[in-house]
Amino acid sequence: MNDVKSRRRYESPIRQEQARETRLRILEAARHLFLSQGYVATPIGAIAHEAGVAAQTVYVAFGNKRAILAALMDVSLGGDDEPVGMLERPAPQRMRDEPDQRRQLAMMAHGIREILERAGPIFDVMRGAALADPEIAEMYRRLQEERLHNLTSVVGWVAEKGPLRDGLTVADGADILWTLTSADVYRLLRVERGWTGERYERWLRDSLIGALLP
Repeated sequence: MNDVKSRRRYESPIRQEQARETRLRILEAARHLFLSQGYVATPIGAIAHEAGVAAQTVYVAFGNKRAILAALMDVSLGGDDEPVGMLERPAPQRMRDEPDQRRQLAMMAHGIREILERAGPIFDVMRGAALADPEIAEMYRRLQEERLHNLTSVVGWVAEKGPLRDGLTVADGADILWTLTSADVYRLLRVERGWTGERYERWLRDSLIGALLP
């Protein structure tokens, strides 16, 4: 009996890791299909086929296609599937601890570029899917609210290290950051205008500094 219990304790982490790897494989398949043929045109069966699993495995792992899109956005924003809030991750925490305001905003511009290189296309997918699905529209609205909440905290971090531009409140600064760091602006410059990632990052850095600081 003890041997059986020991095997179960030993096997459980293995099964958990296998389940995690399966989820990530499904998400990568969904990313490919959502970007190549669109969210609405991609059935669960196609995602399962692309991932090399049964459709039932996809349903067990996520429940439905909306949950796949939500999980894909989470992984794209964070860069991994760890259950850690965006502001609690190492890069934002380093920015928070940085004593120089301009350096803080340069670090932020770099981080935003990295995030949008992963998540920008998924924002486009979610925005398009929201037109056909009210629940995804609500998901997208909540995501934008969360962005604003996080950026309000970020402006507060900058204000702790020195003055903001004369007359600028933290709330107004958050609105400016929410706009400048949006996936929409990223797409316009990177996709529509063909800017390189380096050029976008330099522009964002200079724009953030000019908008927020004296």
